[in-house]
Amino acid sequence: MTSAAHKVWLITGTSSGFGECLVKIVLERGDRVIATARTLSKIQHFLSSPHAENLRLLELDIISGEAAIQSAIATALEFWGHIDVLVNNAGTGAKGILEETGSSELRSQFLSNVFAPVEVTLAVLPHMRVRRSGTIVMICSRSSWKPEQPGIGMYASSKAALRTYSETLAVEVAPFDMRVLIVEPAAFRTNTFNNMPYFVDRQIDDYNEMRAASQEWYTRMHAVIKGDPVKAMKAVADVVRGEGKAAGRPWPLYLPLGDLAYAGIKDKCNQMLRVVEEWKDVSTGLDVD
Repeated sequence: MTSAAHKVWLITGTSSGFGECLVKIVLERGDRVIATARTLSKIQHFLSSPHAENLRLLELDIISGEAAIQSAIATALEFWGHIDVLVNNAGTGAKGILEETGSSELRSQFLSNVFAPVEVTLAVLPHMRVRRSGTIVMICSRSSWKPEQPGIGMYASSKAALRTYSETLAVEVAPFDMRVLIVEPAAFRTNTFNNMPYFVDRQIDDYNEMRAASQEWYTRMHAVIKGDPVKAMKAVADVVRGEGKAAGRPWPLYLPLGDLAYAGIKDKCNQMLRVVEEWKDVSTGLDVD
């Protein structure tokens, strides 16, 4: 894709946080936006934008199921006839000790953070493929690279699954001149971890101290987060449009956002490199004689 004006973006989860910021930024860049939310009343304020002529609002509950999503995307395509950029931003941030949450809460987290964006992607992908053009942006997380924090396992594992899915998707759609961007933000001032309470319905005494410390960590984290979501989404817009610091640079596939993302992902990669080198004599030479 080129950086020509009037790309059409479909962005999920635009009532707050990254989604809300990105809608405003994309409109300011001169592109067109289909802003979606579970409830349209929560995004009516976008209509007061000076660029409202380039905006359409669409009700889309990403966990409503394949048929409902297909119907919503069909409606979206009626606005301007195509979608150039899909941003899978909507999701939730589940918190809880893994043994206490069990598999049912994990399934719920994967529904909103993996299966829902996959279903939205599969609804849009055929139209991009026919046009031999399109960009799919997956909002993943630095937490998937650094999940060694009690309470974050459900969220981190769901984002890791979405990243891995997206890595294969990028290879499969490349022959059709389509691109995937895996965005890996660290802690930013959004409501990701405020939109779900800490799970305490099945408390195990052995985890009381750990659970309390984890809950306190989340409370402290919310108070000290420095990441500016506006700056983060400007970086996403730059990469997709090939502007700003992204101008003239090759497509990155991955886009870590924030100092903590840079440090956390680098640390994990270095850790893995150390392990594969230190344990090379155990890991290799295992072929059939």
